[in-house]
Amino acid sequence: MKYKNIGSELFVKNRKKFANRMNAGSIAIFHSNNEMPRNGDAHHKFKQNSDVFYLTGVDQEDTALVIFPDCPNPAYREMLFIKETSETIAVWDGAKLTPEEAKDQTGVTSVFWHHEFWNTMHAIILMAENIYVNLNENDRFPNKVSYNGIEVAHHLQRTYPSHRLLRAAPILTSLRTVKEPEEIALIKEATRITKIGLNKILKYTKPGVKEYEIEAELIYEFTRNRATGFSFEPIIASGENACVLHYLENNSEVKNGDLLLCDFGVEYANYCSDITRCFPANGKFSARQKEVYNAVLNVHKAARGFMTVGKNLPSYHEEVCEVMSEELIKLGLITRNDMKQNPRAFSKYFMHGTSHHLGLDVHDVMHRYESTFEVGNVLTIEPGIYIPEEGIGVRIENDVHITASGIEDFMEDFPIEVDEIEAAMNS
Repeated sequence: MKYKNIGSELFVKNRKKFANRMNAGSIAIFHSNNEMPRNGDAHHKFKQNSDVFYLTGVDQEDTALVIFPDCPNPAYREMLFIKETSETIAVWDGAKLTPEEAKDQTGVTSVFWHHEFWNTMHAIILMAENIYVNLNENDRFPNKVSYNGIEVAHHLQRTYPSHRLLRAAPILTSLRTVKEPEEIALIKEATRITKIGLNKILKYTKPGVKEYEIEAELIYEFTRNRATGFSFEPIIASGENACVLHYLENNSEVKNGDLLLCDFGVEYANYCSDITRCFPANGKFSARQKEVYNAVLNVHKAARGFMTVGKNLPSYHEEVCEVMSEELIKLGLITRNDMKQNPRAFSKYFMHGTSHHLGLDVHDVMHRYESTFEVGNVLTIEPGIYIPEEGIGVRIENDVHITASGIEDFMEDFPIEVDEIEAAMNS
């Protein structure tokens, strides 16, 4: 991997936290993501299961972790299964972790080859009463294809029908939303690299460049600073393209007078950043662009103040929408009568959420309605206004950390005010 070694302390700590939440007499089983085929003999670039990385730090395929705190045999209370390496694999694909390297990287002392998993596990599973299975539980994205977690759960149901299957996801969601200091440091490194990319494109952008050329400048800066790459497919949207929330084509020419919306992030050591900035192609906001931009900035600043411990995402978003409604009225986009007739009239111009959790995934795990903001959360703040009839789309996004003393903005020193952006573009 491009990123620097993290050390085992974080992963030892994370496994201990999970084990402390397990029911007595239970075993937990975690498997890496599948290698996803493309065409012919090619695969998509491997992306590790976020839960597996959170608990082990292992960033390769064919990985399994077993946690069994109550196992009568201490050697089996933590077990790691890794892909068997060989001289042939080293020649063709590069060497995989050796058992000794895996022990150092994870802190797990009992390491086996992955192909030994089921034969090794049979007798151990019989010592447990319950089995925690790890499924991708996302309330906005039902899986359309099978994956290792589902296949393992089905095998366990068929083979051990008298065992009770339990869900690992609720525990891991609760744990992963509260970041350890080591995780905060990794996210900060991702945001540091993000700033390098932002500063580059602010100076690079001018009328006549293509959206994909701006994208290329970003990935160049990210790669040369040890990032894995983009944390998600970047949105480089000029003019009316900025009104498409998930615009991904990035193939238009940036024209004089366009406002450019750039939404991108860095993945570093599997941890993510996420930023959105809007800036004028010619280096100078028009009067209307400035008016809309400052309206969004006002909402952004208000949203930061609303993000307090004990509040949940839905109630927080409603507070933000009240401020957004006032700004839209000032811009002449809606009226107070519109609001009386439809309290959600603002949604014509602001149709998405204000924040999401950030971490090992860009849209990181969360309990949408059950959880409240707490110290250690890392979230985005990203209000926006989209006016297709004017060809203006503005979103302003920073990554913030809730601390005991208030909000820590990881992007506090990034250009965000109109004059800061214009100065950065014209310096």
